[in-house]
Amino acid sequence: MIRIAIVGEIGSGKSHVSKIFGFPVFNADDEVSKIYNNNKKIYLKLKKLIPNFIKSYPIKKKELLKAITKNKQNLQKISKLVHPLVRRKMKEFTKKHSRKKAIILDIPLYFENKIYNKNDIIIYVYAKRSQIIKKLKLRSGFNFKVYNQLKRIQLSNEQKRKKSHFYVKNNFDNKSLKKEIIMLKSIILKNERSDFRYRNNRAKR
Repeated sequence: MIRIAIVGEIGSGKSHVSKIFGFPVFNADDEVSKIYNNNKKIYLKLKKLIPNFIKSYPIKKKELLKAITKNKQNLQKISKLVHPLVRRKMKEFTKKHSRKKAIILDIPLYFENKIYNKNDIIIYVYAKRSQIIKKLKLRSGFNFKVYNQLKRIQLSNEQKRKKSHFYVKNNFDNKSLKKEIIMLKSIILKNERSDFRYRNNRAKR
C-alpha cells in the first residue's frame, strides 16, 4: 500500500485534491471535529485546561477560536491533548485500508507532528496567495488571527515544497486540476510497480 501525503498552504485546496485521487482519504481536520463533537473525556480535560473558554459539550469551534486568539499558548495545550488521538485514528485507518493500492493523508501538520514516513509519496499543492485569501474569506467563522498563529507553527511553504516529491498547481479550475491529478496518479502507481525512486522523478512546472 502506498501512503500519499498532501501538503501545502492553508486554503490551497489540499482536501479537494485529496478527494480527486479516488483513494481512501484520512482527513485530520474531520477527525478533530469528531473528537470535539463526540469525545466527552476530551471536553472535560479541555474544560480543566482552559476553563474560561470551554463552556459546554459538544465543544464549540467559536470557543476554541476565542481561546487561541486570547493566548497563543492555548493552541499548544489543545494540540497536545488532541493530536495523539488523531494519530491513533490514523493508525486504525491505515490498518483498515492496508489492502488498498494507496491511501491519502490529508494532515495539516504532517511534517510538524512527525507523521512523515520515508516511503511516503508527498505532493505539494500550490495556489496563488490572492486566490487562497479569497477562498478563506468565504469560510464560515474564518479568523485571520488564528490563521496567522497556525502558520507560525508550520514549516514554511518553501520547506514543504522542497520536501515534496511532486508539485500540483491549483488554479481552482476543477477540469484542469482533475486532469493533472489523473496523470499524477498514473505516474505514482506505475513507479510503485517498478520500485522507482520518486524523489528522482519530482514533477517540475
